[in-house]
Order: sequence, then structure tokens, then C-alpha cells
Amino acid sequence: MLAPIEQLTIEELIRKQRRFYRTQATKSLAFRLSMLTFLKESIKHHEAEILQALEQDLNKSELDAFTTEIGFVYDEITRTTRELKRWMRPKRVRGASIHLGTKSEVMYEPYGTVLIIAPWNYPFQLAMAPLIGAIAAGNTAVVKPSELTPNVAQIITKVLERAFTDRYVVSVEGDKDVATELLAKKWDHIFFTGSTPVGKIVMEAAAKHLTPVTLELGGKSPAIVHDDANIEIAAKRIAWGKWMNAGQTCVAPDYVLVHESKREVFLEAIKREAFTMFGNGVGTKRFTRIVNETHFDRLTGYLTEGDVFFGGQTDRDQLKIAPTVLTDIEEDANVMKDEIFGPILPVLTYRQLDEVIDFVAARPHPLALYLFTETKEVEQKVMKYLTFGGGCVNDVLMHLTNPNLPFGGVGESGMGSYHGRYSFETFSHAKSILRNTTKFDLPVRYPNFKGAEKLIRLVYR
Repeated sequence: MLAPIEQLTIEELIRKQRRFYRTQATKSLAFRLSMLTFLKESIKHHEAEILQALEQDLNKSELDAFTTEIGFVYDEITRTTRELKRWMRPKRVRGASIHLGTKSEVMYEPYGTVLIIAPWNYPFQLAMAPLIGAIAAGNTAVVKPSELTPNVAQIITKVLERAFTDRYVVSVEGDKDVATELLAKKWDHIFFTGSTPVGKIVMEAAAKHLTPVTLELGGKSPAIVHDDANIEIAAKRIAWGKWMNAGQTCVAPDYVLVHESKREVFLEAIKREAFTMFGNGVGTKRFTRIVNETHFDRLTGYLTEGDVFFGGQTDRDQLKIAPTVLTDIEEDANVMKDEIFGPILPVLTYRQLDEVIDFVAARPHPLALYLFTETKEVEQKVMKYLTFGGGCVNDVLMHLTNPNLPFGGVGESGMGSYHGRYSFETFSHAKSILRNTTKFDLPVRYPNFKGAEKLIRLVYR
């Protein structure tokens, strides 16, 4: 079904947005700033309902929900509002020696009407954050919330209905059939956050219309704990990053590679930290639940693929799985092939750093990589030889909280990036403009100029 009050078909809705876009109204700075203000005011008006919806769908505590969902969005709107005038300004660029008398610049213009498909793990933030970029860049937008978090999807619809008319920004709720119908239409840009397999479907659909895409996917993000690492800090930060949101975070550490000399001390340290922060998970009221039974059953299937060092408790009625560490896992086990996206953490060991580099490099490029070491040479070697979307040294997850860093994947973990100015640029076409003078005309460019070839060759030496 469609979310707007007027029960338009998807085709009619797209035509309505395209007509509004052609009025040029979305392109002024004043309009974009006012729309960002309307969005923030609507979120504040519905904040209590958003928190309630996140609790109903995922059992998120108010602290987690505000910090990782609502607060993140407030900060992104505030920062974008403050910086947007500067971002919109055409960027002057230098010319080459043959460009005497010219001025060159890059102008940022909106794509037009864009589609944003949001996931279920951070269902509010990951719908709103790209929308902020789309609005800042001057587009109209259709937002498709995840059907796996239906209460959040409904409140997203309410937020957008209060802030905007459907000719500008609208939420379209529905299942995968609705998503398929949306993808079959022609868009000016598609922004998708989700799994790699579904990302391939999105890209295939976009290719039929030559639509540009941004794909924010996932993968198996490793945490490497070298023999010189601060083990207590490494265990504490990995535990926090892994079991936040019950591991349902695209950049959560998916597995740990720890130097064999530090295996036992690391395992004991992360066991302490997990219990201190999250208890046993199953009996902890504030621990996030698994989104549905399908994902719960998939995750519990991994528990037999290694030795449970701690955790392993499950409750299907509550859809909860305890923070769990698996050891002695075969490299070809499913838990080492699939993105886990849950509270299960395999821990493997290594002897030499080259083993780690070979192990990670032989697999699809991860969305994130985390390295714990006190040695600059170790850091430089890992950064030089391994390709990944982004990451941290001696921390986890925190790179995505810096709006001055682009957030995105590479290869199988995605394409394109966003956050801060990068969101504005993702939803903008960078248009190249060269202005030439008419006060003089360099004759060397024309084929009838004697000696043109010789002069051109001197220029391009």
C-alpha cells in the first residue's frame, strides 16, 4: 500500500514529484534550509512515538534509540544546515596552460527525483540520514522504510507527512513486492542500504534505466588484535561494538583475529566486558532482540559450528540470543562465510601478521576493519595491503560518527559514500563549466595555424 493520504499509484506519485521538481523550487538555499527545519521539527514532535516504535520493533532502550537513531539525525541536520551554503557554492578549479583566458568551476546540481530504500537494523536513522543529503542537494524523494520494523515504518510516514507534501518527500510502506515495483521505475538516483545479495538486485534494476546508485552494504568486518595491543581496551571496545544492537550493525566486528600469544587473556577479558555491559542478553531487559524468527533461526544455526566459550543462551519467544563467543571454528564454516549480523562472535588465532593479511585479502572486501596495535609499522602494513570501506585503529565503529569522514564500502561491501558533505555530494551531479573570454582568441587551437602541431607538442611535453 502507499503511505500518502491520496492513494496514488507509484507511477502517479513519481510524475507528481517530477512536475514539482521542474518548478525549480527545490533548488534555492532558502527552500532547502526550510525543509531541513521542517524535518527536524517533525521529528521532535514525534520523538516519543519514535522511541516507542523502536522499543516495539527491536526492544531498543531509550538511551540506545536516542543515541544511535534520533540524536544522530538531529546532529546531521544541524551540521548540514550550518554548512549547506558553503557546500552549494560553485568550486573554482585551476585550468591547464592551454586554458589561457578561461575560468573553470564545478557546479553541484540535484539529480531530480530519488529513491531511498532503508533497512531494519537502524530503521529510523538509516532512512533519515540519506534523506537529509537528498534534501540538502535539492532533490525530491521517495522513502521506502523496512517492512520488518512496521512500527518504525508507520512513524516515518507520520514524520514525513507532517513535514512535507507528497509531491516533495513521501514515505511508501510495503513489503518486497512494493520494493520491486519501486525499483522497476525510472529514478534519477537510488540509495540503498541493506545486504549484498539484495544490493545486487537493486543494481540490476537500476542498470535497466542507467540510474546511478549508492549501495551501502555489509560484509565480514574483521577485528585484528596484535600481540602488542592493549588487551583490556581492545576487549572492551570490541565487546561494545559487537553487541550494541545485538550485533545487528553493518560495521560491527564480525570476527576477531587475535595473536595466539594473547588468545586466553583476550577471551577472558571480552567475557568480563560482555557480561558487564550486557549481562547474559537473554535475561537483560534492555538488550536488543533479533528482528524476526527467520533471522533468529539463521543465527542459532551458527552455534553448533564452533565451541561456545561463553554465551549461547537463546529464547525464541523473546527473540533474544546472548552475547556469544565461538572458538575452534573451521575456516569454511558458514559462520565464517556469511555476514553474521547478530550477537555471535567467532575468535580465531594467528602467529604472523602475514597470515592475517592473506586471510582477509582472500575474502570479499569488508565494509570495516579494526586493528589493535601499538606499533606504527604494523598499522602501516595492514593499511597498505588490505582494502576495506573504512575503519579504526585501536577502536571500533567510531569512524562512522565523524561527519568529516566518508562512510561507505568498496567492492562487495558497497559503492559510494555519505555523511556530512559526502551526503550532499552523493545526491548531487557535479557539473563542469568552463567560461572563455572573447577579448582574444588563441589561434593555435585551429587547424590552419602554421606550426600548430609543434606548439601543441611543446605544451603537452
